Amino acid sequence: MAEVVGKNGVVITKRAPHDGESYGYRTYEVYQRERVGESTEKIKPIQLVSNAYRQDPYPLVAILRENYPCYRDWLSNSYWITQYNDVTSIFSDDANFETRPNSWYYGMEIGRNLANELSVLAAEEAFTDNNAGEIAGRVVNDLLAADAADLATGFAATFSMRLLGGLLAIPDEELGEFSSRYWRMHRGVSFEPTLQEDGRRAISELISYFEPIAEARRASPSDDLVSVMLQCEPCSAADIVATLLERDHETLQGALANLWFQLLTNPGALEQARQNQRLMKLAYLETLRHSAPVITAHRFARHEVERFGKLIPEGARLTCSAAAANRDPRIFNDPDTFIVDRRDMCQREPRGQYRADGLASGIAFRLGKPSKHPAVPEDRARSRYALTRDTAVTASQVLSELCADIRLAEGANPHLASLTVGEMHTCWKLPVGLTTR
Repeated sequence: MAEVVGKNGVVITKRAPHDGESYGYRTYEVYQRERVGESTEKIKPIQLVSNAYRQDPYPLVAILRENYPCYRDWLSNSYWITQYNDVTSIFSDDANFETRPNSWYYGMEIGRNLANELSVLAAEEAFTDNNAGEIAGRVVNDLLAADAADLATGFAATFSMRLLGGLLAIPDEELGEFSSRYWRMHRGVSFEPTLQEDGRRAISELISYFEPIAEARRASPSDDLVSVMLQCEPCSAADIVATLLERDHETLQGALANLWFQLLTNPGALEQARQNQRLMKLAYLETLRHSAPVITAHRFARHEVERFGKLIPEGARLTCSAAAANRDPRIFNDPDTFIVDRRDMCQREPRGQYRADGLASGIAFRLGKPSKHPAVPEDRARSRYALTRDTAVTASQVLSELCADIRLAEGANPHLASLTVGEMHTCWKLPVGLTTR
């Protein structure tokens, strides 16, 4: 017998045949050999890490969804799951599959994740509800005063980081450097070695940054998130950084940018969404379905399990594609069209995916599974899904109310893309012309 460590870290024991000269196959390797009529000539694995996929993943994942719903990708050593019912079944099945924390991708233990502590959730909800509108107003006024306005960088990204900076009580003069480190840390959750190394440096820099802050807040606590986390004893600067690493940073920024991209590039959509808050909320939810910023999530098999006609080995990585599943024609009518007031959202949510915490909107990986708690719980904060939704709608309403006219800048040609394969798929440049009321 011999032990072989696979790329996903799982140790595989291979039994030698009687002659002792070579090693035999495991059962699942024989089970998954390609059979007659099961060829996958319509797509090649290299396409799933190509520049074309990085810019526009939808045509490729549609091929997988309609032809190979459980596609064995030997290049990246994973299984692609692309149909809506299959993705939701994997996403909700904690008995057989798990989601590994962001620290696992770094291969290091950073600290204790406090993101799900009730006191932390309550502090985040209270600050966001009380300050999101005012922060959005300052961001929009800065855009109106600028010579050129960009809703991707100047609104979506700036609002998201100012909100986080206020939550942590970071001084304005330090927010730029903090934002750079925070962004580098999250980009390091990647299989790209240069991004990982830069992310490790950012983690070290953030721990050093928060050490004196934690000491000062212990001596003089406030109602900011750092002070609240320090009450969850034991808590160190490393625990604060570990919590920030596991925190979703992509959905609010990416969905805001994608929302305004869709509103400005679909005739009539902007006028419809600006009519009232309800329609703006529906436009945001449709954005999460049609143009989700987080288009894939990884789940790992806890043990060997048979699913989708394949025997999936322990430790296997399943790449669940929201880009494919959220445009599954079996679930959504005319799925490739952005429809502000789509009517088939909440009626087609199988496998417990109907959200009690808000109108169903397809799959939103980084915002967690549907909450078992009511939409407005009495004894805890709203879910991250509901809080992010409400925050994005509040910021969008402020932009709409302060600007009489919002239009694409002349000659602008915005598009959605990922910086590298696996990162958020969003609009990075959205130049606009704004006029104040």
